[in-house]
Amino acid sequence: MKTRGVSRRVFLSGSACLSAAALAGCQTTATSSVDAQEKLALKSSFAKDYAALPKERFPIPAVQQEELAPKFRRRLVNYKTNEKPGTLIVEAKEFYLYHVKPDGKAMRYGVGLGRAGFEWSGRARVAWKRPWPTWTPPAEMIAREPQLEKYSAANGGKPPSLDNPLGARALYIFEGNVDTLYRLHGTKNPKSIGRAISSGCVRLVNQDIIHLYNEVKSNAPIIVRLT
Repeated sequence: MKTRGVSRRVFLSGSACLSAAALAGCQTTATSSVDAQEKLALKSSFAKDYAALPKERFPIPAVQQEELAPKFRRRLVNYKTNEKPGTLIVEAKEFYLYHVKPDGKAMRYGVGLGRAGFEWSGRARVAWKRPWPTWTPPAEMIAREPQLEKYSAANGGKPPSLDNPLGARALYIFEGNVDTLYRLHGTKNPKSIGRAISSGCVRLVNQDIIHLYNEVKSNAPIIVRLT
């Protein structure tokens, strides 16, 4: 937010009652006051959006401010697209997920993505939505990491918990009627947002995936762009 400065004409005419030094000091004070107000508003918004969720099946702790960079925090933004409202768009290069809203707006979330060699892209749909899902690693992952065999589909998967890799909610991504094996899901590790370290899925902090889960409808289109 910009403060209203004294016009150049008034200042040069000597009509202003302040010296240049005093004017500079006044502007600095005003700016500092605005900055302080903005910081307070951001702090209040963060506290609300990322508060602890003690009534969840598995109580979720609050996100600490230092754990989630400001640019990756949930916010409503202007967003131009030809996609219809309700569409999910993942801009992988930016580590953002946009949920398209009417009137040129979108809810933007910071995300974490797959590490090199596990990226994916394309157009698909949200086939299922599950709260506190069971995690079953695909056969390809078990082949790379045999210790995960105990969580295979044959063994019933990994039960829901805060330690479950899918977190508090999961959206299951299908191409037509075929499961891509990719998910939008929660994570208890806010510091992983904005990084590429998973095995291909799109992760959001648990508070954000719960918010998204409540907003997204089944069969919503999803587009993932790598560039």
